[in-house]
Amino acid sequence: MGKASSSKKVARLAQKGKGRKVRFQGGTLFPALVIGVALVGAGLIIYSRESIPNLNTPPTVEDHWHASYGFYGCDAWLPDLVGNKEEQSADGQLVSTEFKRTGIHSHEDGVMHWHPFSSESTGRNAKLGVFLNVYGVKLSNSKLVFPADQGSAVYEEGKTKCTDKDGKSVDGELVVYAFNAYNTPKDFTTYITNFTDVRIKQDGMAFAIVFAPAGENPGLPPSAVALPELGAKDGGATGQTSTTIAGATTVPGATTIAGASTVPDVTAVPSTATTSTVVDTSEPTTTAG
Repeated sequence: MGKASSSKKVARLAQKGKGRKVRFQGGTLFPALVIGVALVGAGLIIYSRESIPNLNTPPTVEDHWHASYGFYGCDAWLPDLVGNKEEQSADGQLVSTEFKRTGIHSHEDGVMHWHPFSSESTGRNAKLGVFLNVYGVKLSNSKLVFPADQGSAVYEEGKTKCTDKDGKSVDGELVVYAFNAYNTPKDFTTYITNFTDVRIKQDGMAFAIVFAPAGENPGLPPSAVALPELGAKDGGATGQTSTTIAGATTVPGATTIAGASTVPDVTAVPSTATTSTVVDTSEPTTTAG
């Protein structure tokens, strides 16, 4: 009898017993081993799916993508991250081990330069968190923390106050707006959780990491308007040149929560497009506008 059949048999006997002890000839060692092997096998399958190199899924190590990014704090855009992680120290060593591992960096220009070195930053692993890690920026569902070399600013829900349009002091909340293209201000997805898992799915995207009063969307980050030129300076070319993206599946105005099976009481971000709710159990929560 195969391992799978043995596991099913154990499960059927347990169900049939309805709480009563089930005795196996020869003791409980064998069924325990069978169950253990089944659990380990399932774990290995899940692990292998997550760890298989994504070298053939865009972006690949042959790609050279660029994406605009910007941090917004309460009522204004914050300075771009400083430091070119391609720089080398006096002894010729790379300043950032994260850059050495991933190849992802910026040139103090508000642009994510995405030309992967390995599967650490290709395919499904091309995520916002990869870029943030290179610069030591910490982003959780409720807190944004910049390291000392980036100003040490901290924005935390429930603690950091912002001033709303009426001049009142209110709580700020973290949201990530992922624009499908640098020149499509109304075609975006709003993420409200699992921000570091937000995917970089195509060349020419734009990302706004926003801490502001609820519902406030500052739009495209400042570097978006010059993304093609900024990308060209780094030896790459931004591929998106029109507002129509072939094969796009994002629903404008929708809010998605990464890893969630349901999105209760989601408040839509104001938009001229129809708002809907999208749930994707494999990715972060998003709202497109």
